[in-house]
Amino acid sequence: QVQLVESGGGLVQAGGSLRLSCAASGRTFSNYAMGWFRQAPGKERDFVAVISRSGLTTNYVDSVKGRFTISRDNARNTVYLQMNSLKPEDTAVYYCAAARLIGGSSRSEEYDYWGQGTQVTVSS
Repeated sequence: QVQLVESGGGLVQAGGSLRLSCAASGRTFSNYAMGWFRQAPGKERDFVAVISRSGLTTNYVDSVKGRFTISRDNARNTVYLQMNSLKPEDTAVYYCAAARLIGGSSRSEEYDYWGQGTQVTVSS
């Protein structure tokens, strides 16, 4: 079992930045690829970014490329999502998730554990 706790969400103006953190406990953190997903009101949960077990490989949805950066610190059992140049359309609840995969996936059904989510609101 892996427990995931997100933090760092909040209210920010368009163009601003936030850094989300996701702290993991339980099983060996480095055995899991880590992903970030988001869900806006009335919409499905969508893929945002993923990082491989080693941290060497990352992938992003096109809408956040160049603005968001995913990273991980395996010594601290934490994954981060640095979000810059935020837009109102980035408003959503952001979830981190863990998958028993080497490289990770953009498909939510391939993730085994999920955090409770953190709200990000970007005002125009």
